[in-house]
Amino acid sequence: MITSATWAGKRYAVLGLARSGAATVRALVASRASVVAWDANEDAREALSLWGEGLGEGAVSHRDQSSRTSPSPNPLPEGERALVLADPLALDLTSFAGVVVSPGVPLNRHPIAAHAGDVPVIGDIELFAQARAELPAHRIVGITGTNGKSTTTALIAHICETAGLPTRLGGNIGLPILGQDRLPEGGVYVLELSSYQIDLTRSLDCDVAVLLNITPDHLDRYDGFEGYAASKARLFAMQSAGHAAIVGISDEASAVIARQIARSGRAEDLTKIAPGVCLDQSRWPALQGPHNAQNALAAIAACEALGIDATAIDRGLQSFPGLPHRMERVATRGGVLYVNDSKATNPTSTAPALAAFDRIHWIVGGQAKTDDLDACRPGFGNVVQAYVIGEAAPMFARLLELDMPVSQSGTLDQAVRDAAANAQAGETVLLSPACASFDQFRDYEDRGARFRAAVEALP
Repeated sequence: MITSATWAGKRYAVLGLARSGAATVRALVASRASVVAWDANEDAREALSLWGEGLGEGAVSHRDQSSRTSPSPNPLPEGERALVLADPLALDLTSFAGVVVSPGVPLNRHPIAAHAGDVPVIGDIELFAQARAELPAHRIVGITGTNGKSTTTALIAHICETAGLPTRLGGNIGLPILGQDRLPEGGVYVLELSSYQIDLTRSLDCDVAVLLNITPDHLDRYDGFEGYAASKARLFAMQSAGHAAIVGISDEASAVIARQIARSGRAEDLTKIAPGVCLDQSRWPALQGPHNAQNALAAIAACEALGIDATAIDRGLQSFPGLPHRMERVATRGGVLYVNDSKATNPTSTAPALAAFDRIHWIVGGQAKTDDLDACRPGFGNVVQAYVIGEAAPMFARLLELDMPVSQSGTLDQAVRDAAANAQAGETVLLSPACASFDQFRDYEDRGARFRAAVEALP
């Protein structure tokens, strides 16, 4: 667990008690801070309460949440519990050092931002940044982008480990960073950073910062596409001069950020990842397709900036196992390859999968984020037949039926059966939905697991 003396004796509110929020509470309490914690989910509150009982008798108190009309002016008086389960919206937060919110809390709509007033609204990545001075000497690689950041983050961490560097993977992937053991001297923290996490971070100075791409996504949280792009740009604004900045310039928004970095006097820090660079990917089985060429280029540049030699980088690229639900080869049956790309939750992230295989039986649909599939169009020639599922099925059927045969399968299980019945040896059944999963599944991981199970259940 990562702790910090800078948090000791201070008051914090933590809103959202999923994995990162719960880890944040534990790290703050271990640092002798006083914490008010809350989650709308009663099970999450109960789990934290059970943990708090291990702190000793009377360590946790529960506040009545029946009214928010009379906030307590002094919710944590001298000698009160280290952990209070109470909604921070019912409290006067004036004396608090910070309100730590989950990245899932929509700050543009949630009342906590206004209620906090002048109190900083931050995330666990900002707390990690504040703790850095007390950690053994280390470096941080931060990776952001609309698509490809999970694969690139995991790939960089894998190459670091291959090179013998002590490494921790965290942020928007893996275990919460505050819940992990601190690294010894010379270690590298590799952090996947969503725009939401960057929004909640003020002082993270990455030794290596990576931006892969920017395409329209999460626009319900921002004032247009420009606001979303500006969030990504903040990762570089927090950097010190002399720290490496790696930017993919395949889209105009990212290219603009690259130009801004160069004009700020940091041209020597900048490495641009240009589109269309030819790589021999044949020796990297988990890194196929043009999108993974860009991911690999970014990872190579980041690892070179860390001083890792070419031999270790090449070993890491060859041995990288890939990530579940991201172009994951789950089975080959009767000569037909089944690929789970459930993480592709928008058309832009599906497009590279359509370019990576020939003769595809494409399972697509779910909760649509856009009303078109234009980003996928360059790959339509590789599709033998589409199988539409979920809420988007009728709309996607209309969009696709002029370009390819379409089966309205409705459910994922039925789509797998339909595709398996039609696919021939040498062809690929690809789940790459171009949609969110919440209409039929808990999340994209649940959707991918159900796909794997459906493939395993085939006769």
